Amino acid sequence: MPRPVAQGKASRVADARATNLVDRLAPAALLPYLRLARVDRPTGFWLLAIPCFWSVALASRSIGADYPDAWLLVLFAIGAVVMRAAGCTYNDIVDKDIDAKVARTHSRPLPSGEVSERSATIFMLVLCMIGLAVLLSFNAATVWLGLCVVPLVALYPLVKRYSYWPQAVLGLAFNWGVLLGYSAVLGRLELPAVVLYAGAIAWTIGYDTIYAHQDRDDDELLGLKSTALRFGRATKAWLSGFYALAWLGITVAGLLAGAEIVFLLGMAAAGAHLFWQVATLDIDDSDNCLQRFRSNRDFGLIVFAAIVLDLVLASRF
Repeated sequence: MPRPVAQGKASRVADARATNLVDRLAPAALLPYLRLARVDRPTGFWLLAIPCFWSVALASRSIGADYPDAWLLVLFAIGAVVMRAAGCTYNDIVDKDIDAKVARTHSRPLPSGEVSERSATIFMLVLCMIGLAVLLSFNAATVWLGLCVVPLVALYPLVKRYSYWPQAVLGLAFNWGVLLGYSAVLGRLELPAVVLYAGAIAWTIGYDTIYAHQDRDDDELLGLKSTALRFGRATKAWLSGFYALAWLGITVAGLLAGAEIVFLLGMAAAGAHLFWQVATLDIDDSDNCLQRFRSNRDFGLIVFAAIVLDLVLASRF
């Protein structure tokens, strides 16, 4: 059974799974902070980490490696956990008044009063220091490149107040790890990294548009903007275009990096998954949107498996 919470507090955050381990097992004192860090909703971690994994694996071909560097993958995984948590905490601090008026977000720790703004700020700064420690373990080029993403992260939660394209800014920030992955392996950027970054941005615009449809009505009432509102009833057409660009960008990046037939077979499977998302999407059903959004973890893992398997087989034959 989920852990009971104080009267007036939600038993869980609205878009967390009812069976998530955080609500079931976490100590009561830590529960609000784990929710603030989105540990109860791990999809975002995967969506932040997986593009880094793609990049490390593709860059490994350039140095003739048989496998991606496992230590680099671990570092990027740790970085994704702490920086996603820090970014979500920052977003919640900026958006606390808005979140209190939205059905899906009013139960989050800041708008519900479970965590104070001061405590959330301290928590965010601790997470940032851990993230900085991870970043400093990379080469100098990667450290400087990692610092360059800070303005994008700071800008993101403000964009929806002025533009229908916050998903594009999220794509720029959320996939910065593609550039970091290449730099961490090679100490420089190459064309496949830039093409992969562009494809990943298109992917993020697609999946976050699906996610934004959950808040479409509340956002419109509050005067906030998103691609979900911009695309409206034409969402499937727009989504098809962005997912096509994503698939093409990732595929071309792989080919530029030297990937071969196994990678292409994997990309065929990944493309089928994106087609399924669009074909079965119901923008008027929040549960449907949330499920399709979460399924992008599976798309990302299919692509990663295709890159790694192709790399391993290339080293054998």
